[in-house]
Amino acid sequence: MKHLPLLEQRKIEAKVLAPLIRAFEDEFGREKTHTLVGKTIETLARGEGKGIAQELEGTPIEKVASLLPRFNEGDALELDVLKQDASCYEFNVTRCRFAEFYKELGMPELGQLLSCNRDFALSEGISSELELERSQTIMEGASHCDFRFRVKNPPPKNQD
Repeated sequence: MKHLPLLEQRKIEAKVLAPLIRAFEDEFGREKTHTLVGKTIETLARGEGKGIAQELEGTPIEKVASLLPRFNEGDALELDVLKQDASCYEFNVTRCRFAEFYKELGMPELGQLLSCNRDFALSEGISSELELERSQTIMEGASHCDFRFRVKNPPPKNQD
């Protein structure tokens, strides 16, 4: 499925996983099911991040910046870049077609579990020196997603 835009991949996954997740919720409870699904998605995302780390050149921040177009294929996202330098990449997602899709499907809470849940583990997989801070998502009802990628121990700035 690598040749498909990421949004299309998530749509296919959701149409298969949603009925399974609902069945597991009925059988084992929502909390237990979501915990297990969340851990599984994080493990997959961490592995994807490690693959990306090997595939892409550059610093962790450069890898995140070069990865963003993959997430945005098919105009899946609208974003405002706030700051980008050697130690950070900060942006807000102001429109998310992933969130729109999960809402149309009638399962916005699964969007958080199946899509947004990947971001932190993916970052960890890309580099242990990469830190992601995000306090809100459109998927959870916020006006925007606030992504703040930073290098944990940035090199000192020149004092010239």
